[in-house]
Amino acid sequence: MHYLSWIVKFIVFVILFGFAMHNAASVELNFFLGYAWNAPLAMILLVFFVLGALFGILACLGQVFRLRRELVQLRKEIKTKIPAAHSGAELILEQPKDAI
Repeated sequence: MHYLSWIVKFIVFVILFGFAMHNAASVELNFFLGYAWNAPLAMILLVFFVLGALFGILACLGQVFRLRRELVQLRKEIKTKIPAAHSGAELILEQPKDAI
């Protein structure tokens, strides 16, 4: 059912994207050094939206990796300190499902 949902979403996206391409006037985007790009406005907006999302994801990756390293370090501390404090009492720590 999950895959069917994604297929339907993709088909709707393709239909709406095609509709936007057929009903959009071509605009000219002028860059520096005399470069220009003629394309429908919807396509230009989509390209720059995707680029912005990618740059946002790349900006967050450093913090994500830092937090994962800190999480691994804290889990190691818990495993070494808790068994010594609870002599003989076994404590079960479950890892989150997204942990590798």
